[in-house]
Amino acid sequence: MYQELSTQTAEEILQEASEDPGVLITYLQGVLPTALSFCVRLVIAVVILLVGMKIIKSVVKVIEKSMRRRNVEPGVLSFLCSLIKYSLYFVLIMLLLGGFGITTGSVVAVLGSAGLTLGLALQGSLTNFAGGVLLLLLKPFKVGDYIITDAGGKEGTVSDITIFYTKVNTIDNKVIMIPNGALSNSTITNVSQMETRRLDLLVGVAYDSDLSKVKAVLAEIAKRDEAVLREEPVDVYVSNLADSAVEMGLRVWVKNEDYWTAKWRITEQIKKEFDENGISIPFPQMDIHTKME
Repeated sequence: MYQELSTQTAEEILQEASEDPGVLITYLQGVLPTALSFCVRLVIAVVILLVGMKIIKSVVKVIEKSMRRRNVEPGVLSFLCSLIKYSLYFVLIMLLLGGFGITTGSVVAVLGSAGLTLGLALQGSLTNFAGGVLLLLLKPFKVGDYIITDAGGKEGTVSDITIFYTKVNTIDNKVIMIPNGALSNSTITNVSQMETRRLDLLVGVAYDSDLSKVKAVLAEIAKRDEAVLREEPVDVYVSNLADSAVEMGLRVWVKNEDYWTAKWRITEQIKKEFDENGISIPFPQMDIHTKME
C-alpha cells in the first residue's frame, strides 16, 4: 500500500484526499516514520560531526606535543600533523556516510568509477602532496632556513611546511605560499644551512691609483671589522680591468647571521677609507663640447 502511494503524484494524492480524507492520513502514516527517521539521523550526524571535530583537534594536539617532546623537526612535525588531521577527517566523513546507509565499499566504487575525473581535478593537489613528501625525505631545507628558489623568484624564511604548501616569510614581512610540487621541481638555494658564508665585495678604482696602496687599505678594513672570521683567509685581488676602472675584489668569511650587517658596514667603510687616502672611485661621466660659430 505504501509503495503504491509513494509512486503517486502530489496532485493525485490531493485529488483523492478531497474525495476520501482517509487516503491523506494513510499517506502521512507511511511517510512520517521515514521523515522522522531521516531527521533523527541528521541530528545525530551533526552531533557526531561537532564532537568528532573536537576529538580530532585534541588528538592532533596530543600527537604534536608528543613529537615536540621527542624533538621532531618542525617541518616534519607540521607535515605529519596536517596528514593525520586530514586522514581523521576522512574517517569521520566515512562514519557519517555510514550512518545514512552509504557503505565504504559504495564510496570506493564511486571513486573508482570517477577516478579519471577526480585524478584530473586533483592533479595539482596530488603533485603538491608528492612534492611535500619529497621535501621531507630529501630535506633541502627546514623551518627557519632562508631559501631562494627559481619557482617565481621567491625567497624568504621558511615558517611552515604543510602537505600541500610551504609557507615563506619575506624580509619585508610578507607571507608567500609556495606549492610543494613547484618547489620540489625547482632549484633551491639554502642560504642558512652552513654556519659561515663568504662575503665578496667589488669596488672600482681609477687606473692611475696605486694598487699596492688600495690592497693595503682593503686588507686593513677587513682586519679591523669584528664580523670577519680570523681563522679564515682574507683575499684582496684585482678582479677585472674594466673600461673606466680597475675592479678590486675583497673576499672575507663571516658567520651566516652577520652577513648583511657586515656587507653594509664594510661597504661604507671602504668609501670612507678611500676618501681619506685619496683613492678615487670612477663613475660614468659625459664630456660635452660646444663649438662657437
